Amino acid sequence: MQLAALAAQRSNCMKRRVGCVLVRERRVISTGYNGTPRHLTNCNEGGCPRCNRGERGGVGLSTCLCLHAEENALLEAGRERIREGSILYCDTCPCLTCTVKIAQVGISEVVYSQGYNMDQESAAILKAAGVCLRQFSPVSHILQKSIVTHANME
Repeated sequence: MQLAALAAQRSNCMKRRVGCVLVRERRVISTGYNGTPRHLTNCNEGGCPRCNRGERGGVGLSTCLCLHAEENALLEAGRERIREGSILYCDTCPCLTCTVKIAQVGISEVVYSQGYNMDQESAAILKAAGVCLRQFSPVSHILQKSIVTHANME
């Protein structure tokens, strides 16, 4: 999740910074962040009319030029590199558009940090596609490390 947060720092989107990391067999196969496509003016420099108009969430989505972090990571990796067993880590729960793309390429698990306004719809699609969805909890992650460390000391 720290790598996803780091990737988000590269975002040029006016609305929010989101990062994503694709992992297979404990190796990073691609990263992505949200923002305008290659060779277009950056969102934060006026490149995306929707974001620069200050539209509220869920409004004018069809006019947004920004790619989502998940889309960028999927495009960068390509379907051949993803394969079954790949895990997608993302700052936010994927939107519906990204969710169907994630299901299509064969991702096995999606781990996200923060909720999004479509979590339940995305969860239903991922469940139907056989993709595990879970919210990352830093506290449980620290507890797991502590338990493993303690068990190794005994």
